[in-house]
Amino acid sequence: MDSVDRPSQLLQTLPEDSAEGPGTPPQVLEPEVPDPFIIEGSEGVLSEGEDASSDVEGVSPEGESVPPADEEIALAQPAPFTPSEVPPLILSPNVNKDVPPPPASEAESEAPELYLPGLTMPTMFLPIPNTDPLNILLTKYVSPLEKRPVRDVTGEWQDSDFHSMVMSNSWRALARMARDRLVTCNPEDLIRVLDLWSLRLSSLARLRLYNQTSAECTNLFAVLNAIEPPSAREYLFDRVLPFELEVMHARLKYWAGDPMGYLDILYALLKKCKLQAKSSKAEGDDSSLSMWLERAARMCLIIASQMIEMKACLSEDFTAATKLLEPLFAQRTGQQPSPAIRSAVGRIYLQSGYLAQAVTHFTVVEGDASAPQTLKDMNAALLACAEGNWTRADELLRALVQAEPDNFVAINNLSVALLSQGKLKESIEVLEAALHSSPSAVVVAEPYLFNLSTLYELHSATAAEKKRDLLIEVAKWSGDGLKTTCLKMPST
Repeated sequence: MDSVDRPSQLLQTLPEDSAEGPGTPPQVLEPEVPDPFIIEGSEGVLSEGEDASSDVEGVSPEGESVPPADEEIALAQPAPFTPSEVPPLILSPNVNKDVPPPPASEAESEAPELYLPGLTMPTMFLPIPNTDPLNILLTKYVSPLEKRPVRDVTGEWQDSDFHSMVMSNSWRALARMARDRLVTCNPEDLIRVLDLWSLRLSSLARLRLYNQTSAECTNLFAVLNAIEPPSAREYLFDRVLPFELEVMHARLKYWAGDPMGYLDILYALLKKCKLQAKSSKAEGDDSSLSMWLERAARMCLIIASQMIEMKACLSEDFTAATKLLEPLFAQRTGQQPSPAIRSAVGRIYLQSGYLAQAVTHFTVVEGDASAPQTLKDMNAALLACAEGNWTRADELLRALVQAEPDNFVAINNLSVALLSQGKLKESIEVLEAALHSSPSAVVVAEPYLFNLSTLYELHSATAAEKKRDLLIEVAKWSGDGLKTTCLKMPST
């Protein structure tokens, strides 16, 4: 069951995958790289040819930042009259006279002045190591030198645009770009500063530099928590600070090896989401209500995922994980939950061995006319795998792949179903065909690479050569941050 469900869960089920450990990759330097750190530039100086007006506005690692629901846009102010512009006295009313600016709203008058120059100080950041785990594997397993793909570990970003860096997984360049723009940013533009901080920390986490991410995130929240008076600090945390940064700050407990502390902070964030949703509903703000309900659902799934990772499902505490998921189905009176959310919950039950509960949720999705057929078929295929009905799973997954040739989750699960039927060679061919057709999409899926490496080992006659070729393809296309243990090639 684990070999079948886990890849699908990692690729599709939950909004946040579960990292397996806080350890950073070994910092081994190659002989041709004398300097172990990136030189991140002098503070306050733009790179040659860079225009400050080209900065990316409002960048966020998980989407656009949502402004406070009650924030108002100030009306344009009329230009003041000079004495020479004063019209002569007339008896008739002047219908074109200037309208005085409206009085400031209550929310604007209560907004405190927040000026935090500490957030843009260069000392808030650490240099990014330019060592790369894939380069270490290439040095050990691939020779001669000409066969090794050239990998950029400098973090240069000036000649690239934001979209292309995200699509190519250039997290090192994105982290450096966020840092370079932060040190030249106006501290008064607090929303932009915090969005750049969110990009910086998210990029470092994608690089799996968990210790550095924790250090810089701690620096950030040390400045935010020192804001005085307390009312100004409360205003910032409630209305200005991106929610992604709060989730990132909670993640520090996980990386520090404190899962219970991590759960405590996640529950606090869930409580905040519920209170904000209740307040938005009372005010009749539907857009804000929808946003906070979505965040609450996300926190529930993260907490449930963490409980399963802690093996809570093997004890009486599993009841807490299941109870936590039920409110997702009653967020709005008279409305059905998203089929994707219900399917995700069903797969959590499936992974935990509660097949009856999984069938209950999958049946509801099957009867939902708004649910896509591919989602229904994937649920049925996973259930067939859990029941050991590999022939049925094979049929469903082949139909999915035929309908969506780029559905790599279905391709990955089809290879597992073929292996379970003893069709090792065909299982390898399915994964290799997807790798050759779309390498940039496949090589970033770690469960996919792990399964392919395992199949090569089972086909032991060519395992070493095949895994070496796979390493070269991954080095060409994967970008930064890949967990190299999925290749099953030890670096020491």
